[in-house]
Amino acid sequence: MADVAIICGSASDSAIADKAKKVLDDQKVSWDYQVISAHRDPDKLEAYLKTSEAKVFIGIAGLSAALPGVIASKTDRPVIGVPVSGVLNGLDALLSIVQMPKGVPVACVGVDNGDNAAWLAVRILKLAGKR
Repeated sequence: MADVAIICGSASDSAIADKAKKVLDDQKVSWDYQVISAHRDPDKLEAYLKTSEAKVFIGIAGLSAALPGVIASKTDRPVIGVPVSGVLNGLDALLSIVQMPKGVPVACVGVDNGDNAAWLAVRILKLAGKR
């Protein structure tokens, strides 16, 4: 059972996930890593979210960056979004993540900042008494 689930929308985002994995490893926090697109494989994402026992989710995505919002719409556990730089230097992804509708909260860290997503997850786990 992993405390944190790291989900990338594309394998090309793996370098950002690697930053999060390193922080979590250094902090001795268990994690699970998946590549599941909210657009290309929504059924696989929903199945994963239903079976995951993670206490915090990190969603890493670029472009329209729907992944963190979709995760948040399907769980009541904390979701941290990491926008990935792309054609618009990540501004498109950043705005997609921070503009969630009421009732579907997603925390957001800086563009390409997988490190801070992991640090935020560690702090959330500490508050929950899991660390």
